[in-house]
Amino acid sequence: MWRAIVIFLAVYGGLVVSRKHRPVIAWVGILTALILGVLKPLEIITSVNWNVIGIFVGSLFIAELFIFSRIPETISDWLINRSPSLGFAYLSIIIFTSLLSAFIENVAAVLIVAPIALQLARKMKVSPIPVIVGLAISSNLQGTATLIGDPPSMILAAQMKMNFLDFFVYQGKPGIFFMVEIGAMAGFLVLYLFLRTIRQKPGYIQVTPVRTWVPVWLISIMIVLLSLASFIDKDFTWFGGTACILIGVVGLVWCRVIDRDAAGRLARSFDWRTTAFLAAIFVLVGMLERRGAIDALVGRLVDLGDMSPFLVYTIVVWLSVFISAFIDNVPYVTAMLPLVISLSERLGYPREVLAFGVLIGACLGGNITPIGASANIVAAGLLQKEGFPISFGTFVKIGFPFAVAATGAAYVALWLVK
Repeated sequence: MWRAIVIFLAVYGGLVVSRKHRPVIAWVGILTALILGVLKPLEIITSVNWNVIGIFVGSLFIAELFIFSRIPETISDWLINRSPSLGFAYLSIIIFTSLLSAFIENVAAVLIVAPIALQLARKMKVSPIPVIVGLAISSNLQGTATLIGDPPSMILAAQMKMNFLDFFVYQGKPGIFFMVEIGAMAGFLVLYLFLRTIRQKPGYIQVTPVRTWVPVWLISIMIVLLSLASFIDKDFTWFGGTACILIGVVGLVWCRVIDRDAAGRLARSFDWRTTAFLAAIFVLVGMLERRGAIDALVGRLVDLGDMSPFLVYTIVVWLSVFISAFIDNVPYVTAMLPLVISLSERLGYPREVLAFGVLIGACLGGNITPIGASANIVAAGLLQKEGFPISFGTFVKIGFPFAVAATGAAYVALWLVK
């Protein structure tokens, strides 16, 4: 058990130091565990939640097809042309990007809309920093709201055996989607305070024509199938991933028929690194579970039973916020969910309270710093390339109040509802 804990902590430390080489660091940790006999070869295969991997891979392909359709650019252009001021135009496309990221990967959502925001900033001769940071942090927030929005949401679904609709209504009560939306309203209010002083009138821009509506139908079919998953696959083991992969393959074949070059670019741009990293994290956390580390830690944490349930909940949420401000939320959420679920069962709490609390804290806490989420790093890189390098402090000036307001509102709402 202790060798498993040391290997996991060493990998975690490596992930804190370097985000660029996350898959390599994680798989070196797995190789080390194999050499030391902490892991068996077969356990590598059985520890990976292949259903989640399938959902992730399939939804990434559909997201790329959605980008190919040009629908996001069309909607962004339409919103800008109907905004009374530049600040309101920025807020409109931030909210749109936020909603978009509930259905496609956060970084992809930022990369779709950022060029439009940058073009508008250049035209109006204003700093693009507030809008680009706003795009990143709002996309991180909404990625928490649905099963296909972000890997941590998929991991939550796997642990809790949740289907797509469970994110909206869970056991007869409002699901995590509505908690996130309450947090979003508080966060958007903070962004409005930053953007309201930008009063220039945005000029008219040419609306990008939609190339195709087929990806919208594919996304709709995927959502319907994920909603039916619990009726077909009650243990969340195969149906969701299989359905998403099949829809992704259909989309790729369709794209190849209408535009072979675009299909090739889509296949080459697929995010294999994140897929490999997500699989590795499943193996490492599975190693902790198999060697008894999770149960041992839960046994120590049962002492928290002397505290009030609200205090335990508060510690879980805000500790998640603090940790995820500086390190990747995927390994944190993957490790913490089985721990808090076991803790909830030992203490007699509803398990969804602490599980949802971990997800809200971890995903919204990443908005505080420029290194707290991949979308933040991409946003900082775009600003650097544009000639507007953003300092750590400048990012925190926007990200910290946004994260505190959004997390605080969602945290209170979740406790009151559950």
